[in-house]
Amino acid sequence: MATLVDLQSQIEKLQKQASEIRSKEFDKTVAEILTQMQAFGITIKDLQAAQGKTRAGKGRGKGRPVGKKAPAAKKGTRAGIPVQAKFKGPNGETWSGRGLMPKWLSTLVASGRTKEDFAIQA
Repeated sequence: MATLVDLQSQIEKLQKQASEIRSKEFDKTVAEILTQMQAFGITIKDLQAAQGKTRAGKGRGKGRPVGKKAPAAKKGTRAGIPVQAKFKGPNGETWSGRGLMPKWLSTLVASGRTKEDFAIQA
């Protein structure tokens, strides 16, 4: 049976071997990646964008073909424009009628009242 010193010596030798093999395979792998990047026209910016998408949970990026520009931003969006309230609660809470029903209104509706009871009259 091997002693602790023998096992530690073997571990040290194996770690050195693994380190040497890793450095050889690392250089080979980097060369292969660079070849593939050149073949597909992938840039460092494409990789960074794909990494950001992956971290955000949006899937993997495929890179943009050479000569293609990024899509233009949408024009005329109305995000951030306030909408008039259509419902008002007993404590002054308001709701525009868009999106999920707020908790204050859903509790009142669950207690037997209707949404229309809280509609703001124009």
